[in-house]
Amino acid sequence: MAEPNFPPRGSEQHLLPWLLSFLRPHRIRLALLSVLLLFQVALGVLQPWPLAIVLDYVLADRALPSAVAEWVTWVTQGSRITLLIVVVGVGVVLNLVKQFVTLHAVQLQVWTGQRLVYDLRYKLFQHLQSLALQHHVTTNTGDAVYRIDADAYSIDNLVMNGLFPLASSLAALVVMFGFMVKIDPSIALLSLTVVPFLYLSLRHYMRTLSGRIERVKDLESKLQERLYEVFAAMRLVKSFGREPFEGARYRTAGDAVMSARVDITWQESLFAAVISTITILGTALVVIVGGLHVLQGRMTIGQLLVVISYLGAVYAPLAAVAHTRGQLQSAVASARRVRAVFALAPEAVSSRDAIHTDSVRGEILFEGVGFCYPDGTEVLHDITFSAEPGEMVALVGLTGAGKTTIASLIPRFYDVNQGRVLIDGVDVRRYHIPSLRNNIAIVLQDPMLFQGTVAENLRYGRLDAKPEEIEMAARAAHAHEFISHLAKGYDTDLAEAGGGLSGGERQRLSVARALVKDAPILILDEPTSSLDAISEEAVFAALRKLRTGRTTIVIAHRLSTVRDADRILVLDGGRITAQGRHTELLESSVIYRRMCERLSVGKSLEEPESVDEMIEAARR
Repeated sequence: MAEPNFPPRGSEQHLLPWLLSFLRPHRIRLALLSVLLLFQVALGVLQPWPLAIVLDYVLADRALPSAVAEWVTWVTQGSRITLLIVVVGVGVVLNLVKQFVTLHAVQLQVWTGQRLVYDLRYKLFQHLQSLALQHHVTTNTGDAVYRIDADAYSIDNLVMNGLFPLASSLAALVVMFGFMVKIDPSIALLSLTVVPFLYLSLRHYMRTLSGRIERVKDLESKLQERLYEVFAAMRLVKSFGREPFEGARYRTAGDAVMSARVDITWQESLFAAVISTITILGTALVVIVGGLHVLQGRMTIGQLLVVISYLGAVYAPLAAVAHTRGQLQSAVASARRVRAVFALAPEAVSSRDAIHTDSVRGEILFEGVGFCYPDGTEVLHDITFSAEPGEMVALVGLTGAGKTTIASLIPRFYDVNQGRVLIDGVDVRRYHIPSLRNNIAIVLQDPMLFQGTVAENLRYGRLDAKPEEIEMAARAAHAHEFISHLAKGYDTDLAEAGGGLSGGERQRLSVARALVKDAPILILDEPTSSLDAISEEAVFAALRKLRTGRTTIVIAHRLSTVRDADRILVLDGGRITAQGRHTELLESSVIYRRMCERLSVGKSLEEPESVDEMIEAARR
């Protein structure tokens, strides 16, 4: 699998404004959360004062300030015990109110954070779906899942565990520093001595850790890719007995992730220890100077207690942010990875004047079509042919001859580089893409089924299909009989990818799903490759009836698939080397005639049986 074609990391600038754009739908809740956090700061400012009052004006029996002395005397009737009870009661109320506010703030913070994550996941999922098919062909599924599952949490980690704590700490710093200046200006200035050291430590840490965290994210993504790859190919792994080999490969990749993560954790712990040391030394310095001021009578014990409490309220969030700096840096790396996905351009979008249509006749015309993939590989050269409603056109040729690419150009999975593909005389690039694809039903060579009931899988072709329509399609695809023998019939739950069903049964469900869609254009990618001879004949008998009035394009790898096609296109090297009915090609095409010398229609004369091998034999 090729590496994902993501923009270089250096191109992610202004990451914060981009991230904040996801906050706009939640601005009311975020504003309410901001108010609650400011309320917490205000309560934090008031919280140490009751104890300070107890120490200074109850236990030490200092004279109350004249501004409140008369009011306090009236309330307490001059009793120090009453004053003690009142002050302690006020302190209890303040703490209870703060707990109440904190409870609601945390609840709102968690709800908003989770909502942000799932909104981002939804947008990321939608954007990944909108990317061109080429991206999904060349990009490992595990990487996409990791970006949705893990990297999407970056918005919660950055906003809720980063921005809000920093903003709250800044607000607390401003307010509490103002109070400290009023209490003792020299101690207030002394408390700021830790700021340069915190800044230098943070700057050094960010510079040394950023690249390592991004490397860990890449390693974790590749580890998940390994899991998806192995589980998707479990039949192959078991058939070759490679469980120990895959286990060793996973262990090696896991050891690399673990070593990188342990290294980062050590750096995080070291940085946290440095920050804690700086704040402890800053607090100790303030306590020493404050203690001297108390001894000199310049401060009271209660005032020193308030100052120490304020320092704790300011230093603690800063230290907490420092302790989680690794998580925040990881969130920045994840945000860059998410933004890299959004930077990918979606597949060709419909133009503003795109044609919307509920149905088409199904007349297909290729005019001098040429196509090459983004890497420059040329696949098709001057492809010209037509297919009329009610007609079945078969494409045969070697692997890589361009059969699947031709079929993929009709629903605009890719756009042509030269020429035109027209449906009903209109260039497919002029159609509204969902409208165009609603008129096309596709049966893939590898049948894809989802978890869910049989009926839900068949209804995937048309979500409003009625039960009788589903059963009719299943009968036509020769699937009704085996469905009826399932535990709950059409309501039987299927395992992932249709596990528990044979390859032929899965393919018949895939054919039935396409028939449920009842589209005027059918694209069949070797729809009978997994069927036995009896089932194959039954399915083609149904297709012969159902293709009436429909345009059918069949990608074929064996001659039995195309024995009654109205026209067969023989492809070689991205070009049409011959076309016609079976009997016509026997006379006009040497390659086709040599194939028929090796293979009678639908029956093997000698190995090999496939068209690909027959063409190779003809060339020899």
